Amino acid sequence: MAIFFALVIFFAVSVVSIMVATGARKMPRLKDQPRPTANTCGSVSIIVTALNEAETIEPALRSLLAIDYPQLEVIVIDDRSTDATGAILDRVAAAHPRLRVVHIDALPAGWLGKNHALHRGAGIASGDFLLFTDADVVFAPDAVARAAAYCHRHQVDHLTLLFDVVARTQLLRIMLLSFAVAFMARFQPWKINQSPNHFVGVGGFNMVRRDAYLAAGGHAAIALAVLDDLALGQLMKGNRYRQHALLGTDMVSVEWYCSTPALGRGIEKNIFSAFDYRLSRLVGATIVIGATRVWPWAALFLTSGAAWWISAATVLVNLALYAGLLNVRGWSYRCLVFAPLVPLIELWMWWRGSLVTLMRGGIVWRGTFYPLDAIRRAQRAQGAKEGAA
Repeated sequence: MAIFFALVIFFAVSVVSIMVATGARKMPRLKDQPRPTANTCGSVSIIVTALNEAETIEPALRSLLAIDYPQLEVIVIDDRSTDATGAILDRVAAAHPRLRVVHIDALPAGWLGKNHALHRGAGIASGDFLLFTDADVVFAPDAVARAAAYCHRHQVDHLTLLFDVVARTQLLRIMLLSFAVAFMARFQPWKINQSPNHFVGVGGFNMVRRDAYLAAGGHAAIALAVLDDLALGQLMKGNRYRQHALLGTDMVSVEWYCSTPALGRGIEKNIFSAFDYRLSRLVGATIVIGATRVWPWAALFLTSGAAWWISAATVLVNLALYAGLLNVRGWSYRCLVFAPLVPLIELWMWWRGSLVTLMRGGIVWRGTFYPLDAIRRAQRAQGAKEGAA
């Protein structure tokens, strides 16, 4: 029985690893896409939200305003800031005609703050394309031009990017690689341009054709979606709009979190939503992770003979996948020292975030409490709409 179990786990891990490795190679790169030769791709409105980001908002704005695209406007929504964010935005806007600022003082009922802010930004945007992003995302000067040209050339209604993530510590780096592998295995973004059953969305770069976005209902249709980026991708795909994903390496980057503890605190608000707010799904995912990523390491100390060798092969497959991803990013192989700890830390983050959400009866995001019952009702309603479509 131990040998059979080890073989099943080895096969499952190998299949997923090969799928992720080969799938990533199939994805086109934004940096390989030609720039537009004329201003025929349409105008672009970049929409960003900010809440109490006085220390970082000005450098981020200057990065956005440095983007090399003639038909560009940058819209920043000051979402109920209580620090100097609003004043900084107004000062920068006075010197840059490309920049438009909207100040929000109150959050209407039935909305998450960020979703409402993006909705307000889309409402005043004039661009043919709307690019939803975050204030800490850094763009190469020609990234938007290449993306707009790609959408124009391929008649894409929704383009999203998988881009560089900056990480300072070795543990955080391999944690982010683990997240990336799980994301790729779950959503298989290399399939979304052809498969009606696959969708994706990444908050740092969601570019949508404005007419398609409005026809699909925009952020009003996902007003209480905690994973708003994925919900937008699902909304666009559910309404049968053309969706593509590209690799944005060397074009777009972000420092998602500065440390592993910061990562744990950051995902606390939305991790339970990844399991559809169901403990049964969390338990199921825990069993899968325990079997495929915790047990093979434990088996090196608890088994012998053929079962030991098969488990060792499973561990090597996992390490080989991580090593390949580390090589692509130019990160040190020393990160692999933390590989045995990663699934345990992930499980701790999952359970802690989910139980905190249950005990609170909701989530706290940007200083606002959102009841879990309201979020669940909105999610069920959106699922029913997607099913009907």
